[in-house]
Amino acid sequence: MARFMTLDFADGDRPQMLARVIGMARGAYGYVVTPNVDHVVKLMDGRVGREVYADADLKVCDSRILSHLARLRGVTLPVYPGSDMTADLLESPAAEGLTIAVFGPDRAAFNDLAARYPRQTLKYLEAPLLVPGTLGWRAAVGHAAGAEWDVLLACVSFPKQELFAHALRAAGRQTGVTLCVGASVDFLTGRQQRAPRIFQTLSLEWLHRLLSQPRRMFRRYVIEGPAIFGWFVRTEVLKAR
Repeated sequence: MARFMTLDFADGDRPQMLARVIGMARGAYGYVVTPNVDHVVKLMDGRVGREVYADADLKVCDSRILSHLARLRGVTLPVYPGSDMTADLLESPAAEGLTIAVFGPDRAAFNDLAARYPRQTLKYLEAPLLVPGTLGWRAAVGHAAGAEWDVLLACVSFPKQELFAHALRAAGRQTGVTLCVGASVDFLTGRQQRAPRIFQTLSLEWLHRLLSQPRRMFRRYVIEGPAIFGWFVRTEVLKAR
């Protein structure tokens, strides 16, 4: 593990991390979170309960910005975006034979995904408009906890997907792994476009998303996101003195 900003991130290369995920699918229930800058800022300022991330079985860095900051402290933080992990899982021969449930996208998106990955066994789980703690939320958790799957792709917004994965354990889910992977299915089915490779190489995916969806992303990237530098100083620089 790589300890950074109070979180124990997974180490190893992408094939190693994917193998761990596939292994989790065949074992006792666990869940995987994919922290990015937005997630860490909200964890630090208390808008998301820390127990949800503390209880995650695997924390995989989904941010090149976090990785660069970690390098300043001498910490190697491998980056494996949730969308890449999802694509690698669906393309992996090692995942064939697993039942992969998809929670979040609508039926049309699921059908497109199933057509793209015909060798995988995919299962659709309907995700109603979820408000944590409501009757509908508890019903959705109960249904998913009792459904037949080895991998659950939780593709709803942060922090609902993390809360949902955590709630499955509390609801008694015994086996399988939940991957909290946000808009991954939207990227794979073309409903959203990932940043061009040059933006990814330069760690500017955030800028591409801001330019593509300025109204939606302005607050996240321009107002809230820069707080990560203050939290970095407080948790990594000042504590070392």
